[in-house]
Amino acid sequence: MANLRIGADILSSKSLSSNVGLASVGYQINGKGFLISPEKRNKWIDDDPNVSSLLKLWMNGMGLQRQRAPMFAIDLWPHTEEEAKKNFPIIYQHLLDYVWPDRSENARRAVRERWWLFEECRSTFRPAIKQIDKVIVTTLTSANRVFSMLDTNTVCDSTTVMFALDETHFLSVLTCRIHGVWFEANAASLGGFVGNIRYNKTRCFDPFPFPDLTDPQKKTLRALGEELDAHRKRQQAAHPKLTLTNMYNVLEKLRAGEAIEGKDKEIYDQGLIGILRDLHDQIDAAVADAYGWPVDLSDEEILMRLVDLNKERAAEEASGHIRWLRPDYQNPTGAKVEKGKTTDMDLGVVAKVEKAAWPKGLPDQIAAVREALVEMGEASPEQIARRFARARTTAVQPLLESLAALGQADKTDDGKYAA
Repeated sequence: MANLRIGADILSSKSLSSNVGLASVGYQINGKGFLISPEKRNKWIDDDPNVSSLLKLWMNGMGLQRQRAPMFAIDLWPHTEEEAKKNFPIIYQHLLDYVWPDRSENARRAVRERWWLFEECRSTFRPAIKQIDKVIVTTLTSANRVFSMLDTNTVCDSTTVMFALDETHFLSVLTCRIHGVWFEANAASLGGFVGNIRYNKTRCFDPFPFPDLTDPQKKTLRALGEELDAHRKRQQAAHPKLTLTNMYNVLEKLRAGEAIEGKDKEIYDQGLIGILRDLHDQIDAAVADAYGWPVDLSDEEILMRLVDLNKERAAEEASGHIRWLRPDYQNPTGAKVEKGKTTDMDLGVVAKVEKAAWPKGLPDQIAAVREALVEMGEASPEQIARRFARARTTAVQPLLESLAALGQADKTDDGKYAA
């Protein structure tokens, strides 16, 4: 764990518009009836092929770290209840039997009234993953911080964090030591501790200044990310009981110079941990080179440089220059940002990308605001309003105040709200 007394003022770092809208906590399902076995999925598809697109592989944080028998989730978003009943009667009947009884008694009105949908569908995050095939996923809380590539249509639950980044050079950057030092320091500042490190995207991702990669650097990091992803998946496929947790525990022992024997030696051999270590070493060196930094910097030096770089990027954004991580999504028209319009994530996604519709009924509006706040971590009423088509700040403000009164949000000193 990084030492917070070393002098880097990480709490002064600001969220960057370049990163906005690209990370979210996973879907909050609320209902075991949404999960079905592979056998039931196959039977339903045999009976009605139209349901196949609604039955998606389900993954939670534990499943990322440890291989488990696959389960599938029923994802009816954005269908109405009438559409579900008319077009997917097999699914509707199942949810009526196994989800409705519990959801009908839920204290939140919106959860009761939208009982056939996940409690938090992440409707404002879905546009970010709509046109990509892969996402990067990590566990929300874990002692081993591992980032994995998954298919976009995987239902990653609320014990995970999803990143709408499909290029493996991003996997390399998130996996590298530099980002690891950053997120551990921020996790500690939020009360985290070794053995229970929470990846809070508001502090760990939104302010993180990614390296501004040249094309050759992207090519190198992309190849390394692909090789890392393929290596882990290949070894786990060959050894079904091999888990990422075990692989990275042995990797840490190897780096610490501990003896690798007994069960650890079996894991070392099955996971080819020597190769895994070499891949991580190559990634660390390539990312350090992309920043233009020495690879052997201390944790203190890394944090100091990242804080300084965050300040530089925030100043750039205030002058109208944003180094978008996904310009095709965040700013597809190449719109220029007016000087002084990009402070502390106020900009949001500038282009006319698909926005979620602002719900008509009050219960659905409260649910939508709460979901957007959970995705963003911290936001002002204006920032929440920008996530929806035709939503007004004056309508969002009282809903945030209600959530705060109910203990479902906290109001910060600067007038924002935190989930």
